[in-house]
Amino acid sequence: MPDPAVVADGRRSKFLGGRSDGRRSTLIAIASTIVVFGGLGWLILNSPGWELLRQSFFNSRYFEDSWPRQVSAIAVNVQLFLFAEALILPFGLLIAVLRSLPGPVFFPVRAMATIYTDFFRGVPMVLIIFMVGFGLPTLGFDWIPNDPFIYGVAVLVLVYSAYVSEVYRAGIDSVHPSQDAAARSLGLNRFQSLRYVVIPQAIRRVIPPLLNDFIGLQKDTAIVSFIGVVEVFRQAQIDESASFNFTPYLATALLFVILTIPLARLTDWLVARDRRRQLAAFAR
Repeated sequence: MPDPAVVADGRRSKFLGGRSDGRRSTLIAIASTIVVFGGLGWLILNSPGWELLRQSFFNSRYFEDSWPRQVSAIAVNVQLFLFAEALILPFGLLIAVLRSLPGPVFFPVRAMATIYTDFFRGVPMVLIIFMVGFGLPTLGFDWIPNDPFIYGVAVLVLVYSAYVSEVYRAGIDSVHPSQDAAARSLGLNRFQSLRYVVIPQAIRRVIPPLLNDFIGLQKDTAIVSFIGVVEVFRQAQIDESASFNFTPYLATALLFVILTIPLARLTDWLVARDRRRQLAAFAR
């Protein structure tokens, strides 16, 4: 039988060694980071065109002047994002469900949903915004509102619903067919099985990729500037035209980073939590 004191000493030395290894790894990571970023900074600061780049993109005077207007304009982007997201979630789910309907009788429905998805994923968004923003008003219908903000929301919904529907469909396909079979054996029809069994499981599985899509949606709200909506990117263009300096674009980029980083960290946290749950379920 091993001596308890020897075992305790071994565990203590192992623990101390592990802590030491962790400290050494941290120091190596810090040193390598300083070397890499320090080298890049030295290379940029000593380049021949650094002074011109600093004056054109990193001018503090123009940054301070444009920043308040940029902050006010970003509210339009947030509104576009919230309105579009509220419509994209149910519309994308509807398209995914239509594409998942079985049987030959639903073939026309599946075909239309597939054509919609392929078209709006395949055509660049800038072309869609031009077709909607400048094409719909020419029809002359009184019931079509002549508001660029509404056109911008419509374009974001049309395009991102196609992407989100594919995320939903992947989640629906990931649910094992035995779940649907069990629901049907309990007397539920196809639609009840989708509503109460399949779709709730699918949505839980696709929350992280959905959040990734919405990070892209937040950035793509700038596309509405092409049809005249004065959001943060359009405001940067106005400021740049007035000052002949590109620093307002830096302010715009910083605002988008401030908006998207919390959502990106939330996505990482959800992915890590889902991975821990899967490992815990596998261990049982």
